[in-house]
Amino acid sequence: MKAGAAPPPGLPRYVAVEGVIGAGKTSLAETIAERMGARLVLEEFEENPFLPRFYADPPRWAFQTQLAFLAGRFRQQRSLAAGDLFHRGVVTDYTFDKDRLFARINLSGDELQLYESLFSIMEPHAPVPDLVVYIRSSVDRLLANIARRGREYEANMDPVYLAELSVAYDQHFLRYTAGPIVVLTATDIDFVGNPSQREAVLRQVLGKDAAALKRRR
Repeated sequence: MKAGAAPPPGLPRYVAVEGVIGAGKTSLAETIAERMGARLVLEEFEENPFLPRFYADPPRWAFQTQLAFLAGRFRQQRSLAAGDLFHRGVVTDYTFDKDRLFARINLSGDELQLYESLFSIMEPHAPVPDLVVYIRSSVDRLLANIARRGREYEANMDPVYLAELSVAYDQHFLRYTAGPIVVLTATDIDFVGNPSQREAVLRQVLGKDAAALKRRR
């Protein structure tokens, strides 16, 4: 589909791709956005100055890291809500709700209480996706993907932490009722390097329009 054009009737205008660290969110978001001709909005995690320090010493830097993520994600979401979200379509590689999942694992006591207060003020102002794509994967696959992308501060990622996040994500999206959701089990799927599997995933996400959009590009 030509970039900048409105999505055909029936296609979601705001698609959010979610999953645990290393699930392939950004790769799939890029693929969907390209097929739809939509604007791609990626999480600005590299702009969080506390993230490398968090991985080195989680108890010391969890609160600062979480507040920096909350502020950055809220700024992006407000920009989406204020902009022409519904003209050309938008695909993101995160949902605003995910911030709270990390906070409830990494924070406690007064810090968590303060975080929850700030989140409750911001959440009503974040646009709700028309479709969420949730990528599930095994911890072994997540670790392999993390190692492959080679970010230095993720080099010693704790498998126990990833397993805890996976449980939190599963529980959250099992109860998700804000809109339609597509769940992909990606442990044995290569939607980056395998064209046929990529097309199958796009059909699952975009339905029968996936192939038609490819022909219109």
